[in-house]
Amino acid sequence: MKSVCVYCGSANGAKPLYAEAARAFGRALVEADLALVYGGGKVGLMGVIADTVMAEGGRAIGVIPELLVNKEVGHNGLTELHVVPDMHHRKKMMADLSDAFVAMPGGAGTLEEFFEVYTWAQLGYHHKPVALLNIDGFYDPLMKLLQHTVDEGFMRQTYVDILQIDSDAATLIGKLQRYQPPVADKWAVKREAV
Repeated sequence: MKSVCVYCGSANGAKPLYAEAARAFGRALVEADLALVYGGGKVGLMGVIADTVMAEGGRAIGVIPELLVNKEVGHNGLTELHVVPDMHHRKKMMADLSDAFVAMPGGAGTLEEFFEVYTWAQLGYHHKPVALLNIDGFYDPLMKLLQHTVDEGFMRQTYVDILQIDSDAATLIGKLQRYQPPVADKWAVKREAV
């Protein structure tokens, strides 16, 4: 594992502990000799984690659409900043550059990007770990919803269980590094003998 894609908010959130956790995760990435791949912004938690990685001597690779660069939210102090035409190109490049995916607290954009790579893992488009940095229980309601989809017969427990979840940065990185994907086929179904 050489790089971790981090999805997170373009705002700092309501609690100072979100920015503290972003700094801790940035330091943990550098300590583990892992590059940060992220959305290329200089604002919110995105800016906090990128600034931390760079200040600690690590590598931060940003991927940002032209529209957002033009709104002056692109981070100019990164190891690399890739400017792409749109969000589709952004998400593909981020996925291609990354060996694992972590969602920190964020809004709709964070959730959308997380759910895309999470779905890709379920379908077998990649076998990389997908994780939640569950700061102060931020993702507890999401985990309840995912369990509800299992209980109601819309998803298998295996696909909830593939998520790596922790509130501690270093512990979560260890889980990413030890991850072994399941061998289950999403479309395999038990057929009763005729």
